Amino acid sequence: MNAIEARDLSKTFRVKQKEKGMAGSLKAVFRPKLQEIRAVDQISFSVEEGEMLAFIGPNGAGKSTTIKMLTGILFPDEGQVEVLGIDPVKNRRKLAYEIGTVFGQKEQLWTHLTPYDNFRFFGAIYDIPNSDIETRIRELADTFDLGSFLNTPVRNLSLGQRIRCEITASLIHKPRVLFLDEPTIGLDPVVKESIRELIMRMNTELHTTVFLTSHDVGDIEKLCRRIIIVNGGRIVLDDSMEHLKSHYLHRKHKENAQPSEVTLESIITEIYKAQSLQHPEAPEPGMEV
Repeated sequence: MNAIEARDLSKTFRVKQKEKGMAGSLKAVFRPKLQEIRAVDQISFSVEEGEMLAFIGPNGAGKSTTIKMLTGILFPDEGQVEVLGIDPVKNRRKLAYEIGTVFGQKEQLWTHLTPYDNFRFFGAIYDIPNSDIETRIRELADTFDLGSFLNTPVRNLSLGQRIRCEITASLIHKPRVLFLDEPTIGLDPVVKESIRELIMRMNTELHTTVFLTSHDVGDIEKLCRRIIIVNGGRIVLDDSMEHLKSHYLHRKHKENAQPSEVTLESIITEIYKAQSLQHPEAPEPGMEV
């Protein structure tokens, strides 16, 4: 069974353009000039239950916009999407009880509260009975080794400890699908490895479907067996990690390149460069799509 189904998804943003100076500011108010940016353009894919998928691309490729449509934050202009058989457009509240999200650059925990108090708070949001939430907190604290700082205010935790708590908070209601956006950003190598092991345990023991976006090749290589690359709002590659590597290794062998030169990072970089020549247009500076 597929956990995620996206068919011909498209999303266009209208961005106001402003000319220089006071005259340009006045013109932007009374006669605004709008530019249409096609952030996502007719993409289709599916993700099986229990799968860990890497959904990657350069900045402005359409990753964030796609995640927001999958989670019901944005509505698509065209196409259809189902997550666990639920339409995010029509049943966003129902979907919220079945999915979890972690954004590495955005906090969802209250920093003046302890992880324990935060978990109680999220349990109340998801209508979990008091007796059940206590059991759930103990299970997750044991599984992810949170006991030593469970009652320490979040503001006093290290970045690695906070990310572990962010992931735990997103699992408090037993979601079947977890969306991870740059979960290891800013972490040192040791803590990154700890977070990756945590995600793998979560997938193995809880059978949680993981939809991962990351610029860290280590996250992609160690966690996912399948990779989708997007650029210019379109899917440019959808392949298994194993086939992708063997294909490029075979090609480099013909070019007399050393096997050590063929890494996942070099493959992704080569694909990005090739696609940048085909999609030279970029979104406006500061606009994340």
